[in-house]
Amino acid sequence: MSRPRAKIRNPDQKARRVKKLTLPTRSEALAGRDTPMPVPARHFVNDAPLAGPFADHLQHSVFALGCFWGAERCFWETDGVFTTAVGYTGGITRNPTYEEVCTGKTGHTEAVLVVFDPAEVSYAELLKTFWEGHDPTQGMRQGNDVGTQYRSAIFTVNDAQQAEARRSMSEYQHELHNAGLGTITTEILPLDMFYYAEDYHQQYLAKNPAGYCGLGGTGVSCPVGLDVNTKSA
Repeated sequence: MSRPRAKIRNPDQKARRVKKLTLPTRSEALAGRDTPMPVPARHFVNDAPLAGPFADHLQHSVFALGCFWGAERCFWETDGVFTTAVGYTGGITRNPTYEEVCTGKTGHTEAVLVVFDPAEVSYAELLKTFWEGHDPTQGMRQGNDVGTQYRSAIFTVNDAQQAEARRSMSEYQHELHNAGLGTITTEILPLDMFYYAEDYHQQYLAKNPAGYCGLGGTGVSCPVGLDVNTKSA
């Protein structure tokens, strides 16, 4: 993951960085490959499976809130979450590698697959974790992490999740406005493909407790999640 960056010393370097703030067109995007990334069998923290099929009573959604190392930890520490995994979504390139995503030529953002038990945690409560876990007003960045791969996004799996995500964004925007903060830039889109990231990225901060985490919230509490129990398949 990126660290605080040195000052730009020449125009060519600046041009390379600016390009990372613009999503590629389909003709500009890397092609990728047909072979998916190998997926570890078990979660490093809770020993649950990382890939499905999952039990029928479990549900899932995908969240992007900056560097996926810290983002994943936000969710595996949440009661009612069965398993988590990090990966790439929202872009064009098939089965991308981390190095390809870092070029800005895949269109993907770093994301977390969250599989949860709705009898123990509602989707609305997961949205609360999402909004409070980062600053959703920063566009193509999150703190010192700059580029399209760090943009904020929610990827929903059905109409109920889509409606609840949009309602929560509206309510959280109201709270941010009252706190004097900016406009939310979070994308809310139907989930297309979630591509698992490399093994070493999975549960990274549990494997590397002193590892980098650049996430930081706004300090503004999200008003949803405590009194709404949205069920989503």
